[in-house]
Amino acid sequence: MASELRTRTIVGLGLVALALGALLMGGFLFWLLLVVAGVLMQGEWGALVGASEERRRMAMFAVSVPLAILCPLAAGISWLAFVLMMSAFFFVLLTGRSLALALGVLYVCVPVMALLLLRGQAPDGYGLLLAFWALALVWATDIGAYFAGRSIGGPKLAPRVSPSKTWAGLAGGVLAALLTGFALHRFAGLPIQLAAASGLLAVAAQLGDLLESAMKRRAGVKDSGALLPGHGGVMDRLDGVVAAAPLAAALFLLVGAA
Repeated sequence: MASELRTRTIVGLGLVALALGALLMGGFLFWLLLVVAGVLMQGEWGALVGASEERRRMAMFAVSVPLAILCPLAAGISWLAFVLMMSAFFFVLLTGRSLALALGVLYVCVPVMALLLLRGQAPDGYGLLLAFWALALVWATDIGAYFAGRSIGGPKLAPRVSPSKTWAGLAGGVLAALLTGFALHRFAGLPIQLAAASGLLAVAAQLGDLLESAMKRRAGVKDSGALLPGHGGVMDRLDGVVAAAPLAAALFLLVGAA
């Protein structure tokens, strides 16, 4: 048990350091990290929906096309990227004859686009703040939900999907996200509207977690993969980000960019 916890901690700290490093650098390195994670997630998604290895590889290839065009050295965030994303979706749908597999394209591409949109805002420091806000709120939500759920307990949030999650954990996650959002407003200049909406991102992150839990339960597996020792797969680490990042980008476009 101690060895497993040590492995989980070391890998977890390494992942956070990698994410923060790429986030700080921005540009090509941030895009590259998101692309690698996205392609791996598409493969894990395919496994969870029961696709064959051939169709999983086909879907991973298809999703790499819109992800590639998002490179800041190429078209970046543009209508072309959106068109290629939808083309990849229909290609997987028609070739793989599976709506479930094709939905993985949207599951991967939309949050990648959202994070690149936030990080690409000028000036560079503001884009860094926005992207950090979207990611930090997910981390804060996970921590707040864990400690509130363990210390308070109480009624289960979705016992059939994830027996360990409680309503107290959800409340703790929302509170932690709000505290983080207002701290970023106070000390880093995050717009007050976005800080106040941080609780919505916490709820979205928890829903993303529940979605993946439901997929794993249906597939009869504990983790989405085994790539990350002590953590499972890439989807296991980014399920909350997948749901929160698009909402963060939408909120920014509605109020933060005004």
